Amino acid sequence: MTGNAVDDFLTLAITNLSSPLILSFVLGVCAALGRSDLVFPEAAAKALSIYLLFAIGMKGGVSVADHGVDMRLGAAIMAGIILSAALPLIAFKLLGVMTALDRTNAAAVAAHYGSISIVTFVAGTSVLESAGIASDGFMVAVAAAMEAPAILSALWLISRGDSETRMDATLWREIMLNGSIVLLVGAFAIGMIVGKEGMADVESFFVSPFKGALCLFLLDMGLVAGRGLRRSRDVLTLGLLGFGFLMPLIGSAAGAALGLLIGLPTGSLFLLMVLSASASYIAVPAAMRVAVPEADPGIYLTLSLGITFPFNLTLGLPIYLALATLLTGG
Repeated sequence: MTGNAVDDFLTLAITNLSSPLILSFVLGVCAALGRSDLVFPEAAAKALSIYLLFAIGMKGGVSVADHGVDMRLGAAIMAGIILSAALPLIAFKLLGVMTALDRTNAAAVAAHYGSISIVTFVAGTSVLESAGIASDGFMVAVAAAMEAPAILSALWLISRGDSETRMDATLWREIMLNGSIVLLVGAFAIGMIVGKEGMADVESFFVSPFKGALCLFLLDMGLVAGRGLRRSRDVLTLGLLGFGFLMPLIGSAAGAALGLLIGLPTGSLFLLMVLSASASYIAVPAAMRVAVPEADPGIYLTLSLGITFPFNLTLGLPIYLALATLLTGG
């Protein structure tokens, strides 16, 4: 990096770390680690999750309706599917080198690192807005497309061993009709149908309060992550910790390579890197509970939510944006 690039990165990192979003998450983690009695109501957390998913999906659909559908949309979705299917295979091999996890637990962890964290994606869009960098609205569709392939790859990895895990109607339903996928795709479709005129009617609800709602949601995520770290200290070996930091960097590099190949501009390339670097803590855990109940949630949830999620929020996002800007000359 040149001197100016380093200065830009440090400025972005400091700005990101001092943002209300990151500080809300830090507050939650500190409260949990300090054993505070602060509790975020479960019903409120679910309501905020629904609101955020619907808002980001609808805004993405409106953006696509405004700019139209082109070949880059199809290429980006295909790139997302390829990344989601391939990254668990890389993660599985890396876990075999860095840890002593058995096949079932390694595959369950690997699934989380092929699927995506929609909250990390939303935080990434906020970073772009603060930096004044535009992105394609169809990246929401890419996020939705990256939810399921990773789960299928993980189940294939498990099936190659002695596991009796099989795909059945219940599991297919859990994967394809997961609430986050339904909300993202459905809200995206609504946004495409109503366009800017329809969005104007609900803009005061879905646009202006968005970041405030995200702060509250990240406060809850901080509480959950802090409690998970406190409970699961014994399972976090040095190898697992190293994996939790290394795998998002590998995922972001893979996202950057495919994004450059299909010609994504700076903002969209950054978001594809963010999606590839993130780790699921909603859709995949739900599927793993159904498909692989013998896998230990204390391992895969602590890694995805307690290690990789805060890493991406604090250091990952500035790194990925600096790299995307450098690669595209944006």
